[in-house]
Amino acid sequence: MAISPIFLFAIFFLIYGNGVLPIEATHHVYRSLQTLSSHSSDHQPYRTAYHFQPPQNWINAPMRYKGLYHLFYQYNPKGAVWGNIVWAHSVSKDLVNWTPLDHAIYPSQESDINGCWSGSATILPGGKPAILYTGIDPNNHQVQNLAIPKNFSDPLLREWVKSPKNPLMAPTQANQINSSSFRDPTTAWLGKDGYWRVLIGSKVHRRGVAILYKSKNFVNWVQAEHPLHSAEGTGMWECPDFYPVLNKSPLTTGLDTSVNGDNVRHVLKVSLDDTKHDHYLIGTYDFAKDTFTPDNGFEDSQPVLRHDYGKYYASKTIFEDGKNRRVLFGWVNESSSVADDIKKGWSGIHTIPRTIWLHKSGKQLVQWPVVEIESLRVNPVHWPSKVVNGGEILQVTGVTATQADVEVSFEVNKFGKAEVLDHWEDPQILCGRKGAAVKGGLGPFGLLVFASRGLQEYTAVFFRIFRYQNKNLVLMCSDQSRSSLNKDNDKTTYGTFVDVDPLREKLSLRTLIDHSIVESFEGEGRACITARVYPTIAINDKAQLYAFNNGTASVKITKLSAWSMKKAKIN
Repeated sequence: MAISPIFLFAIFFLIYGNGVLPIEATHHVYRSLQTLSSHSSDHQPYRTAYHFQPPQNWINAPMRYKGLYHLFYQYNPKGAVWGNIVWAHSVSKDLVNWTPLDHAIYPSQESDINGCWSGSATILPGGKPAILYTGIDPNNHQVQNLAIPKNFSDPLLREWVKSPKNPLMAPTQANQINSSSFRDPTTAWLGKDGYWRVLIGSKVHRRGVAILYKSKNFVNWVQAEHPLHSAEGTGMWECPDFYPVLNKSPLTTGLDTSVNGDNVRHVLKVSLDDTKHDHYLIGTYDFAKDTFTPDNGFEDSQPVLRHDYGKYYASKTIFEDGKNRRVLFGWVNESSSVADDIKKGWSGIHTIPRTIWLHKSGKQLVQWPVVEIESLRVNPVHWPSKVVNGGEILQVTGVTATQADVEVSFEVNKFGKAEVLDHWEDPQILCGRKGAAVKGGLGPFGLLVFASRGLQEYTAVFFRIFRYQNKNLVLMCSDQSRSSLNKDNDKTTYGTFVDVDPLREKLSLRTLIDHSIVESFEGEGRACITARVYPTIAINDKAQLYAFNNGTASVKITKLSAWSMKKAKIN
């Protein structure tokens, strides 16, 4: 019988710096700052209205129990940088409005006395949730611990009790596990042999590893003879996620984490500590051998897919049996400086939860904002179809430009105007080289968000079509290069190629805009890019929203619908 697991995660890293914000070590602690009081300014143009974030300080996780969604997240109650981490806890009925509760887990045992890091929850027989999480022991070794609710009848799960047998999994000389690279247990799944299985992220030198453990009773865990999967040259695998997806209609139907069999593929997602990117592999899980074989792996020649090609990390999924869907949660760090984070008094937000499923091609996943977020839509604006000529910019009026949901579709037909791409190029580099201000043939065309009236500041989300090897190649970009006059911000431009054929389908774009975050979904969710931006002019009522075309060929907007978004109740 399939057991419905729930999933929880907490994120435990922060990337900051100056200028272009070079990547720093995971778990970097600002010891001179972490206990400073962070005073939130009354002037908060970058604080989001409908994305989850606590009232102040640093956050960096989800599950559903007795009709409520639970978000557990790593939180510094003393400052807006990483340190002093506890597990904070908020609940919701609808994934939109959230109410905070008392902290759920904090250091109290020898096995976690130096920190309570990421973990996951699984529903055991009888509907009882159990959390496995990483603790830091007195030797600063990473070990795995167990906690269960003190009162299973409490739908709010306000109190948790730790197992006296902690740690349940630990590095030893015998298992040769790196004690500083052994963290982030996944949701467990139940095999046909009656054994639970769980993955722990790790590395051996430069080889990323998903270590597999098995248990009959969820307390006594034994390391398997071999990992579920590993890949040379990828470095530490953080926050692994492993789950099944349906490979037949209706594809949007989610599956319990323990399901395997016909018409089922499996997804292994890992967060690469070296690059701070989430990558996923689609493949086959052999239950008898406990191995995962990807269709296209890290060591193959093709690029490995990502959930999101922007600022997005340590994502986790839950299976929601009530609605038969799998929901993806992700964390987004700041693009501002540490000094600015302390000044504004908070750091880090969650993206809007996304429903996730296997595309009909079987080659990639599809993501789309959960339908519940549409309950915040007000004051709709709908355009009739219209042609946007080369060099033209059209203002979208009637919506709150800093707090909006926009859907637009473009039709192109002058493919002879497409620029020729002589050789394959990294799409992010290509987007940086050919940004929104660089005139092209077919594109760039799309949206200018957080734009000032004189366009001194804007963030551009756009398409550009190339001709490559006698085929049309669609590039999607999120260009932050002119997003702010503040030179201390990270203004990296992101990009990816999208597997759509503009000869057969329109180029669709949905963008969620919320004060300092831009989440964009192309091709009905086949590509996603998230960006954080902090304009200095285009804030509050000074921000504008435009559709634009900076190519020589005209394009046709076949649909544009935009809504202002009400403020969610996030206490």
